[in-house]
Amino acid sequence: MPGIATLLDRIPDQGGIVHPLLAFALALLLHLAAAGIARVLAPRLQAHSTILGDSFRVRLRAMLRYALSALLIGIAVAFWPYVSVGHLVLGIGLGLSVALLASHALRTLAIPRWAVLPLTLLLFLSIVSSTSGGLAPVGAMLDTVGISLGKRRITLLGLLSIAATCVALFALVRLANRLISRSIGQTQGFDPTQKLLAQKLAAIAVIVAAFFIGVDLLGIDLTAFAVFSGALGLAVGFGLQKTFGNLIAGIILLMDRSIKPGDVIVVGDSFGWVNKIGVRAVSVITRDGKEHLIPNENLMTQEVENWSYSDRNVRIRIPIGISFDADLHLAQRLMLQAATESPRVLRTPAPNVWLTGFGESRVDHDILVWISDPEGGVGNVKSDVLGRLWLLFRDHGIAIPYPQRVVHMAPAPDAATTPFGA
Repeated sequence: MPGIATLLDRIPDQGGIVHPLLAFALALLLHLAAAGIARVLAPRLQAHSTILGDSFRVRLRAMLRYALSALLIGIAVAFWPYVSVGHLVLGIGLGLSVALLASHALRTLAIPRWAVLPLTLLLFLSIVSSTSGGLAPVGAMLDTVGISLGKRRITLLGLLSIAATCVALFALVRLANRLISRSIGQTQGFDPTQKLLAQKLAAIAVIVAAFFIGVDLLGIDLTAFAVFSGALGLAVGFGLQKTFGNLIAGIILLMDRSIKPGDVIVVGDSFGWVNKIGVRAVSVITRDGKEHLIPNENLMTQEVENWSYSDRNVRIRIPIGISFDADLHLAQRLMLQAATESPRVLRTPAPNVWLTGFGESRVDHDILVWISDPEGGVGNVKSDVLGRLWLLFRDHGIAIPYPQRVVHMAPAPDAATTPFGA
């Protein structure tokens, strides 16, 4: 602008290096000012950015620094004389700030580095070229490099545009999914299952919307793929029917709420609690720490035991036997005492003892106890009750019998009385 141009005219540019150094110093000063402002504002903004996740809060200060730096340097670029080396220096500073801002933003969304680096490099070159008046020649040069396939020509500019559009849409999808997921998660009117269903449906809607937006931005004519889409639909019908079956089964599971995250279920040989319900499979964590991925369709077609479907209380049966010579009533009182003293056993419903039968060498009983946290396992409850009962039986003289067998030895026959004794 005239003001800065007049000021620069008063400063002698000896050797053509003074004005570029001034532009470099100005860019550095503006960047340091942006860093100081970001240091003050970042802690205040971090408190209000919980919806975007921890990774966003960690990189918030750097993103704010480069955003302010790009804004301040961009203003300086607008006021600096256009055709000059100093303008190019400021353009390089602006390109670096924007590229670093984009890099941190994409890494916050978990975009892989191999996709971030080319995009930020392309963004840097585009900004530097535009600030120096060379964007149109660069675009024309990239458009001349390409090959012809039938009636269609594929150029380097088109490939770069497709790559940049795909990465940008992927980043927007990740950001939208994160915002929607956390917004639904903080909603008070839904239970966990309804929140999970809403998150899955919203994620599918965002992906479909991004697909059609990308098709529109890239100018792809879908009518040219009519035959291909028919073949693809046939292939999906035969080859991917299990995948789509699992997807629909997962949505149905979330809708009818027969299985929810946190439920304790038994499917075949897998026993554990549901960690999450995914698009393809349900994650079940066992007591051994193993995570079983069970296809959603299996939960729709197989018999499933849900220990916490309508009530989390589960009754455990603990068999025990005592000697026939033991005091029956005392032994039963000790069984109830051991069950009542176990910390995970509920007081209501109260533990109970059943006499179930008379065995060959013992009187059989079942100790019946209730727990409300089946995800904590049942084997440790049995172990605790039996350990306490062992000590009580020993202190009160109640014997747990060993299996016994009585063998009668018949006398040997007299050799003189046998028919062939001689």
